Amino acid sequence: MGTRQRLITTASELLAEEGVGAVTLRGIAKAAGVSHGAPLRHFSGRAELLSAVATLGFTELLELRASLPDGGPRERLTAACHGYLGFALRKPAMFELMFRRDLIDPGDPALTAVSSAVFDEFAALVAAAGTHAGTDPRLVAASLWAALHGLAQLWLWGGLAGASFAPSPEAALAVTLDAYLRHGPPVRTTIT
Repeated sequence: MGTRQRLITTASELLAEEGVGAVTLRGIAKAAGVSHGAPLRHFSGRAELLSAVATLGFTELLELRASLPDGGPRERLTAACHGYLGFALRKPAMFELMFRRDLIDPGDPALTAVSSAVFDEFAALVAAAGTHAGTDPRLVAASLWAALHGLAQLWLWGGLAGASFAPSPEAALAVTLDAYLRHGPPVRTTIT
């Protein structure tokens, strides 16, 4: 494995073990067994290295599609939602990093390509499920993704954990999915 890949792998491992705050260029170099200047010979800075790590997270999410059941469109969408929530709960530091625009370079071409592919796949599942006729499926997908993301963050940060009305993130997810899969188009409102 080359030094660049070793730095990405080491950063991923540090992230999983110690969280976002522990992933510094110096810490990564030390853990990788390279000089403290080595990361800057392969990356323009911390944001570029962390973007490469976040790309791994989005790639893993994209690969979840291979494990979706062969069932109908709604079953596949439900499985994708469970997969997203499961990923967030299994890999909270990676999940956090992937959406921390203050730590990554959102314009990084590889990161942009894979994160867009994840959303496009999700939007295709939403469109196939046909839950909100007459509404752009990408808008419905964005709304559902926001609900999933919010649920994961609230659970991870303790906002819902232990709440008597939400005994598990899966119970809250079931209500969210019921709302999206069962009900018609959303009520149109204007934010003022």
